[in-house]
Amino acid sequence: MSAQLRALAAETCFQVVDQGKSLSDVLPKAQQQLYAAPDKALLQEICFGVMRTLPQLETVCQQLMSKPLIKQLRPLQFLIYVGIYQLQFMRIPDHAAISETVEAARSLKGQNLTKLINGVLRNVQRQPALFDFSACSDAVQFNHPGWIISALQQAYPEHWQTILAANQQKAPLWLRVNQQQISPTAFMAELTKAEISCSQPFAYLPVAIKLEQARDITLLPGYAEGWFSVQDAAAQHAALLLNADPGEKVLDACCAPGGKTCHLLEQTPALSVTALDRDAKRLERVHQNLDRLKLSARVIAADVLDIDSWWQGELFDRILLDVPCSATGVIRRHPDIRWLRKKADIAPLVVLQQHILQQAWQLLKPGGSLLYATCSVLPAENAEQIQRFLTEQHDAELQQLAPANSGVSWQILPGEQDMDGFFFALLHKKTTD
Repeated sequence: MSAQLRALAAETCFQVVDQGKSLSDVLPKAQQQLYAAPDKALLQEICFGVMRTLPQLETVCQQLMSKPLIKQLRPLQFLIYVGIYQLQFMRIPDHAAISETVEAARSLKGQNLTKLINGVLRNVQRQPALFDFSACSDAVQFNHPGWIISALQQAYPEHWQTILAANQQKAPLWLRVNQQQISPTAFMAELTKAEISCSQPFAYLPVAIKLEQARDITLLPGYAEGWFSVQDAAAQHAALLLNADPGEKVLDACCAPGGKTCHLLEQTPALSVTALDRDAKRLERVHQNLDRLKLSARVIAADVLDIDSWWQGELFDRILLDVPCSATGVIRRHPDIRWLRKKADIAPLVVLQQHILQQAWQLLKPGGSLLYATCSVLPAENAEQIQRFLTEQHDAELQQLAPANSGVSWQILPGEQDMDGFFFALLHKKTTD
């Protein structure tokens, strides 16, 4: 692994933590500067790893440096984190991790700091006791910001440690079989033929296939033919729970990147689906997914809150409302969320969700159903949000969720049956007497 790769990792982590950019945005751009697929995968592994263990890496540095590097030298501080992460958590030989990390400092204009970086990494190599965090704060021990830990302790007093531990794990690769192109049984046979280990954990959701190891999805059998999509099993429950019937008019109100839109059509082809999202750029992905999977929907770039700009006056039979949220349920898949999301973000998100729910409700036929969904684990965005809505909206009632869950709302916690954290509540609009 080259010094260039380490420099790219340091710059990427710096852009996320110090500049507030999304890892989903900056990592692919960094990967484009590498040619070999193994190098791209290794860059991702390092960046994800630094995001997952940042407080512990910072704590180790605090013991070995009189003060952290500041201002224009900050990318070099992240280079030190990259070096420490390799030494402690990866199987790269120590001498290679140290020498290449030191060399990477030169490309980051840190020639004057090579001795410092070498010294820090040599000390890490010699002092394993630096990684004893038993006397440290919860934030360091669990590698999460304090506000998230406090919120989880309050909401899940018996499970908060399990949730934090699950967030530290690598998420599995879940696929959703496109039943309009191939059956789950036939697709699994193709995977087995290609010597790819897979399983089908949910009897009631046979299209959900879990791969034991991450893969380049474009090299899997049937990618170009539209046999499958990548979608976590939790999200795959949305189409199942909405349970739309053939011929119904369905609105996917916050649809990008289109996974649930496509699943609705795969499950019930004879639907009239309107896929709405205010982000025109993200809608490009929706079009790409529909094309590859050979599906058709009416795709509109508009804000669900601005009904007059897009709605043609016809009420919908079903509405899927996967609202913008804190994404605290998908931290294991997007480890940068814990550093990008702030406590102050939650209250405005709750208000936005409330407005979207109220507006979407106006578009639902009496007798119709609305599935409210988030990839959050925070009650304020989930159970409390629904309870408030039911108190204010007298023509709304909760419906039973089936067949996945026997309750009237469903909070999936991260790692539960190897799924992401997700919340579902199915609301029925009463007909007037």
